[in-house]
Amino acid sequence: MRFLSIIMRRALAWTIITAAVVCAVAVVLQPFADSRQKAEKGIIAVGETAPDFAAVDLSGEQVQLSQYRGQVVLLHFWASWCAPCVREMPLLNRLSQSHNKNVKTIFVNVGESKATVREYLAENGFELDVVIDATGKIAGSYRVPGLPATMIVDRNGTFDHILLGELHEDMPIDRWLAEL
Repeated sequence: MRFLSIIMRRALAWTIITAAVVCAVAVVLQPFADSRQKAEKGIIAVGETAPDFAAVDLSGEQVQLSQYRGQVVLLHFWASWCAPCVREMPLLNRLSQSHNKNVKTIFVNVGESKATVREYLAENGFELDVVIDATGKIAGSYRVPGLPATMIVDRNGTFDHILLGELHEDMPIDRWLAEL
């Protein structure tokens, strides 16, 4: 009888844990459901004007896309729980460091807290300009269908390249950034 009680407690604990994880994932992905509906009207395209946004970075400073008009901007939407995002982060860190004089790189973290992002960056030794999009509002305005998503915005504020999905070393991102 006692053995059955232990099994039932464990089953109940796993059920509660599973329900909590499902709810957390649903909360994080809800903004993407909204962005998918917008994407049905058309995914953001090369040549369109990048929507302006205002957000707070990890140091508490206000960042607004329009303040970088006249500069090339590399926007990257990501999260630390996203496996492809984690795999491509060393490449993006290198790009950010090597183009820091002529390209403004903004990493838009979607759905995570500042503490989580700071911990992830510290554990991996990354020094990146990250803004927090806790509610997914920025990702929604960019109609990001999923993570990761990378967008290169030219000096006039229009999309020059849009890359949905994981970036790889064989992609000519260095060349694209240098050409702009």
